[in-house]
Amino acid sequence: MLNRRRFLTATTTGLAAAFTVRPSLLAQLEKAPASLPDAASFGTNEDAYWAALRKQFLIPEDEVYLNNGTVGSSPAPVLRAIFDGYNTTEKLDQHDPEDYPIWGYAAWNEFRDPLAAFVGCTRDEIALLRNATEANSYIANGVDLKAGDEVLITDQEHPGGEHPWDLRAKRYGIVVRKVTLPKPVKSAGQVLNLFSDAITPRTRVMFFSHVTTNTGVVLPAKELCALARSKGILSAVDGAHVPGMMRFNLHELGCDMYSSSPHKWLQAPKGSGFLFVRDEVIDRVWNTIATEGWDDFKIRAERFQRIGSSNVPALWGLRASIKLANDIGIDKIERRHRQLCDYILTEMMKRGVESWTSPDPAMRCAIATVNVPGLQRMDLEKSLWTNHKIRVRGGEPSKLRLSTPYYLEKKDIDRFLEKYDEYRKEKRQA
Repeated sequence: MLNRRRFLTATTTGLAAAFTVRPSLLAQLEKAPASLPDAASFGTNEDAYWAALRKQFLIPEDEVYLNNGTVGSSPAPVLRAIFDGYNTTEKLDQHDPEDYPIWGYAAWNEFRDPLAAFVGCTRDEIALLRNATEANSYIANGVDLKAGDEVLITDQEHPGGEHPWDLRAKRYGIVVRKVTLPKPVKSAGQVLNLFSDAITPRTRVMFFSHVTTNTGVVLPAKELCALARSKGILSAVDGAHVPGMMRFNLHELGCDMYSSSPHKWLQAPKGSGFLFVRDEVIDRVWNTIATEGWDDFKIRAERFQRIGSSNVPALWGLRASIKLANDIGIDKIERRHRQLCDYILTEMMKRGVESWTSPDPAMRCAIATVNVPGLQRMDLEKSLWTNHKIRVRGGEPSKLRLSTPYYLEKKDIDRFLEKYDEYRKEKRQA
């Protein structure tokens, strides 16, 4: 039985633990520089500039993180914005008694406007959701299709992009057909020919990743969308990897729908995603979640983000991540991504691996994927992380997907290469 003394002891211990965690995180944020490195320093010493930006991230100095393709780390400016969001919303002291900061029925234009400007569309074409998987389900559930209609996808789609269509097929009898992409994809024309040959009179939707999760190939999205439009086919693009990785413009791409997870390369909070629906097709897409306003077509894409109470502080963080990318410069970021990707791919190729990353530099950016026959990739992953604090990601049985976010330093890549070499040597001698 818990007597009063034991209760007070337990309570005091619990409170002490709670207050130990909070100052620890805040202390790390306090250590991060209050401002970004001077942009002028980029012109004199690029490596020093990126090394200074590395200090904005809470990733320990002794850790090498090569898995941004799964999830990014939100840097200090983003985390501070999230805390500011909680500090503001949790007071519940808004002037208007009907204004609730967790309201799930708001236009959220203060967040949609900077996002729309960043990705190249209008506010009314953007809905703020939680991730690309959710947005892909909205697309698959929202487009009018009947039994026998075909959806054309690639064999390199993420489960969150492929399975919403599989569910629709199992439940309603649509047909999902796959285009097999070569490993590696050699040219944009090769991809266009494969899709063109796979289109049938029953094809209603072309769904593909802008950057595939499997090999990191940058597919020719603009040309594929133009192909779809010329055939009267809807184009839907999984852009989970693209915002924050490279410059792009949704209106220039010409897609009908686009989904994304900015928590990867934009370093936004987890649980912040978006769905783009081209204005001309918004009225053709049904809601998946229905609440007040689900059938109000005057509010355009806003009706897709009405899901009830939502994590508004995460949107504060999303806005801050957009500002950070703009402050650094997306062209600088993309250039850095490509440089690091080319470097790690070149070094791995020297080691005799099989590249699944496109030989065309325009078709790769920040993800280098290689196959190493005979490698047990999970054993390598565990060894690198347990022994050396190096985090990588792969696929069975012997694929390695190496992500190169802009804050990586060349010495980080060199450390990975050194430990990779040691691991391979030990396995050959065993």
